[in-house]
Formats: sequence, structure tokens, C-alpha cells
Amino acid sequence: MYDYDLLVVGSANADLVIGVERRPAPGETVLGSDLAVHPGGKGANQAVAAARLGARTALLARVGDDAHGRLLLESQRAAGVETRGVRVGGAPTGVALITVDPSGDNSIVVSPGANARLTPEDVRDAAGLFAGARVVSAQLEIPLETVAEVVRARAAGTRFVLNPSPPAPLPADVLAACDPLVVNEHEARFMLGGHAGGYDGKEPEDWARALLALGARSVVVTLGADGALVAAGGTDTAAVRVPSPRVDAVDTTGAGDAFTAALAWRLARGEDLATAAAFAVRVGAAAVTKEGAQVSFPTAEEVAAL
Repeated sequence: MYDYDLLVVGSANADLVIGVERRPAPGETVLGSDLAVHPGGKGANQAVAAARLGARTALLARVGDDAHGRLLLESQRAAGVETRGVRVGGAPTGVALITVDPSGDNSIVVSPGANARLTPEDVRDAAGLFAGARVVSAQLEIPLETVAEVVRARAAGTRFVLNPSPPAPLPADVLAACDPLVVNEHEARFMLGGHAGGYDGKEPEDWARALLALGARSVVVTLGADGALVAAGGTDTAAVRVPSPRVDAVDTTGAGDAFTAALAWRLARGEDLATAAAFAVRVGAAAVTKEGAQVSFPTAEEVAAL
């Protein structure tokens, strides 16, 4: 019996959010809304999103011994996330500076802070969490060497989900463990060297096939309002499109994290990739209808009512 459906290993940031009519050009200053401070970070976001859906969730992360760190721990505990894997100290809590325009699109600059101090040793010290997790999810707002240690630390039979954001070249053993590798268009193009699909690939199906050829066990390409595309390796590499319900987007901050968390949870429940993605796109759609990241994440009941 697993203790957790999902163990998230990743970042925890304070999101400092300002609404703007338009993002500034180089050298330009624009006025924005009042500053809002929200708990965020891709790892912390995924943990809260999964827990709000009903998943038994644990988080392995690092925060500073400061007000932002306390805010993040409180938000995790309020959502029902197991926080004994959250390390405290070593640097100030990470901060994300976010601007959101009237369409809901955002631009983000991250100061990693304590996230950059989450080490392979921290992963090894959390062996009990890994032994009890059905699925492990990670991102790249923590050191790549730590992500590589996560791959090595997984218990036999534990599935590994990776969102390579912000994108970086992946070691072969990390890429080979991804089941799935979850990417948006920007991340897919980076992984494929700036020309998605290799020689002439212009569609998400081409990107997915090329990423499988690089070594990922399965791939999910998120397509925003158009849903997602899933493809698995092996003898059957056919790609399947999963549509998203239409909603009025207010703020896309954290929507990708909500999607990935929902996907990982449903995979932990034993669903196939396409079925899990069909649920995850509904979660992502629900998340963009509210402002903020964690505060926008829906419950299972809210997803069902969408």
C-alpha cells in the first residue's frame, strides 16, 4: 500500500503579481495594479493542485526561514499536503515576479533563492517519502543534479513525470525515465533544438514523435485552449488529441502546474495517458477562470461542474 498517490519534488516561491494593461518594452516603464502576494512555485503549485483534487500528496522542497517561507508552508498544510519533506533555511525563499495582462497571459521572472539549495543529499535524506509514493513529479526550478537524483531515488515501479520548465538539456537517464515528459510548445522547441519536429515538423504530433525518438517513454504536449496531445513510445506511437472545454480565461498563472498535477494523480490511480489527460485539461481550464495560482486550483467537484 502506497502512503502517497503523488510525491512532488520541486520549487516553492512567493508569487508577486501585478496586473498591467500591457507588458513594457525594453527601457519602458508602465504602471500596474496593486501588488498581490500569493504562494506559488511549480512544485508547491502541483502539490496543492493535486491535494485539492483529493490526491494523497507530499512535497519535497526548500524554503527560507522568512515570512514567504511561512506563507508557503501554511498554504501546503491548509490544502492537506504532507510537508515533512519541506526543508527550511539556506537562503531566502524563492520569489516569482509576475505581470498579467488583460487577456490573462503572464510573463514571469524567478529568483530561485532556497530552491537552488535543494540538493541531491536532500533527496537521499527523503528516502521514506520516495518509498511510499506511487508517482513522483518534478520540474526544473530546482537544480538539474537534484532532478537526476530523484530519478535514481525512485522506488521500483514508481512512475516519473517531468515538466522541463524552465527548459534545459536533460541527461539521457532523466529523459529515459520520463513517463510522461510534459511540455508546452516553447519547451518542446527547446528540447528539439529550436526547430520542433526536427527536419520539417510543424505540428504537435511531429514534436511528440521527435521527443519520443530522443528517449522519453511518453510525451504530453499542452496546447493551451486547444487542450493537449499525448503519445506513448513502443510499437504504437500514434498521437491522440485531447480537447479542452471552452472557458473565459482570467489568469493563466499556474494552469500548467494544475494540469500536470491532475495528470500525475490520475496516472497514480491507474488511468491510461489519454484518459488522465482528458481529466487534466478540464482542471487546467477551471484554473484559468480565477486569478492567482494556488487560489485558482479547483476541487474535484468544481471540475465535474465545469
